[in-house]
Amino acid sequence: MKVFVIDMAKCNGCYGCQLACKDEHVNNDWMPYAKPQPDTGHFWMRIEETVHGQVPKVKLEYRPVSCMHCDKPACIEASNGAVYKREDGLVIIDPVKAEGNKELVNACPYHTIYWNEELNVAQKCTGCAHLVDEGKSPRCADFCATGALRFGEEADFAAEIANAEVLEPELGQKPRVYYLNLPKYFIGGDVWDRADNEIIENAVVTLKGKNGCEMTVKTDDFGDFWFKKLNAGNYSLTIEADGYKSVSVDHIRLEKSLNLGDFPLEK
Repeated sequence: MKVFVIDMAKCNGCYGCQLACKDEHVNNDWMPYAKPQPDTGHFWMRIEETVHGQVPKVKLEYRPVSCMHCDKPACIEASNGAVYKREDGLVIIDPVKAEGNKELVNACPYHTIYWNEELNVAQKCTGCAHLVDEGKSPRCADFCATGALRFGEEADFAAEIANAEVLEPELGQKPRVYYLNLPKYFIGGDVWDRADNEIIENAVVTLKGKNGCEMTVKTDDFGDFWFKKLNAGNYSLTIEADGYKSVSVDHIRLEKSLNLGDFPLEK
């Protein structure tokens, strides 16, 4: 069975996969798997940009998203036989049987099916099934310059899949697109000396979660501290430095990445 594996730590947001998909499918007929993709409006492979944090502590996430080629695809259930799953795991919309069935667009909980008004058919990523049949990789994976996006046999990726995640597993679709190093939330801030107006290095910052977790970091050469890969929840923070009064912050509600701002310490 085929899978996609996407390493978020390697994706630099070059949009190469999205452009490669366009190059392969716009104005190209790959029947029986797909009629030509229109040059606008469709993103069978799309890049989603998410801004984490607040200025000046900001990180930008680039996430490639395509059809998830699920093991339990909602689109198949809603298709009246117009969508099928190949033996290798790729999910295909039959361009002939799906003609006129606009409801298919709303069947995908990942919003990866698009409507081609001109051809009167729903379309999506095919996994470049026409290339896979020739023993090749999908264009997006072949084009990826950083190796962030890969495609192949599930068995060959077994060790990585064991540490990977899928998007929105609660939907119950069992996606076959696996993500490594998906960004979590972060909490950041910086510590400085109020009297001397200087940053404080090596201040000890402790973050505690309501679930009993506890993490400690030290401020860096810029007086900054970062707690990364955090889950949503409630936290408290304590800052300590030799010769200074400690500072505590309770009731930090983490629903998105947070820059807590400046913490001026007093001696």
